[in-house]
Amino acid sequence: MLLLLFQWLGQDVRAFNVFNYITLRAVLAAMTALIISFAAGPRVIRWLAAKKIGQAVRTDGPQTHLKKSGTPTMGGVLILIAIAVTTLLWADLSNRYVWVLLIVTVGFGAIGWVDDWKKVVYRDPKGLASRWKYFWQSVIGLIVAVYLGLTATVPAQMEVIVPFFKSVAYPLGVIGFITLTYFVIVGTSNAVNLTDGLDGLAIMPTVMIAAALAIFAYVAGNSVYAKYLLLPYIPGAGELAVFLGAMVGAGLGFLWFNAYPAEVFMGDVGALALGAALGTVAVVVRQEIVLAIMGGVFVAETLSVAAQVLYFRYSGGKRIFRMAPLHHHFELGGWKETQVVVRFWIITLMLVLFGLSTLKLR
Repeated sequence: MLLLLFQWLGQDVRAFNVFNYITLRAVLAAMTALIISFAAGPRVIRWLAAKKIGQAVRTDGPQTHLKKSGTPTMGGVLILIAIAVTTLLWADLSNRYVWVLLIVTVGFGAIGWVDDWKKVVYRDPKGLASRWKYFWQSVIGLIVAVYLGLTATVPAQMEVIVPFFKSVAYPLGVIGFITLTYFVIVGTSNAVNLTDGLDGLAIMPTVMIAAALAIFAYVAGNSVYAKYLLLPYIPGAGELAVFLGAMVGAGLGFLWFNAYPAEVFMGDVGALALGAALGTVAVVVRQEIVLAIMGGVFVAETLSVAAQVLYFRYSGGKRIFRMAPLHHHFELGGWKETQVVVRFWIITLMLVLFGLSTLKLR
């Protein structure tokens, strides 16, 4: 909305044309979302506390977590509000990718909201039944996948790009693209959700990956930079940098309240939405493999759960890890919660830098 205003003002005052630059609006989006998070955070936390929307803690987990019982959860609504308001203010609302991202984020957030609400308000420990959770995730994921597949305008939008190689790409076709897109969106959503188990553990990697994907989006949407760096040119993808800037600002603002000892937890409403948004951006800019690299912590957490469940089932009750997801394994092994969180942050930072190196190392 502000972009339209400044474009109108720019007809008479050329100085306002500076707001046409995506880079400036991405930075302003990050700052705006951060300010919204800071301003609304205390109010959201008080409201959650007043409604007695408190976190239930597993009794079979680390005993140090028992003191967290009752801490306000569903704080992801703060992130979603900051992202949505900021995107509507600073993004080009004629860009279809912006609306795709907003629909995915709000849609997956709504699924997480229902799940959290049933758990903490109706005291249903199962929350939204798994089959219904995955059903609605699948509905949104498939709708988005079909839309992106049928509206692809260049062949590169239907290829898997292999990083570190100049010209290695595998065409998928419409069906292959839809299938891959579905698994990336739904898989990333659940991977971030599984990681969200310690104070600040999921949100900071999300912020770092979003910042890196903003660079990929900007490059993919610029024909000159895309050609120079041997990346597919995706018209309109650059505008996603504004959305991702909002995600970075909203995430950092939430971390202010979520840092150890957390005043509020994200809940499924935030984790499912943020993961789905990252997956969607990766699909649009054709960087699914790079997302898997940068989100290595998310991948490891997900694989630890899958391995634990399968091994427990087929070994007659034996375990690979002390507890899954992986962060609890290290906690039970003697690491303090803050050590696990910061070390996982460091690993993510290294993986993000490695992922960014694929921009030039080809």
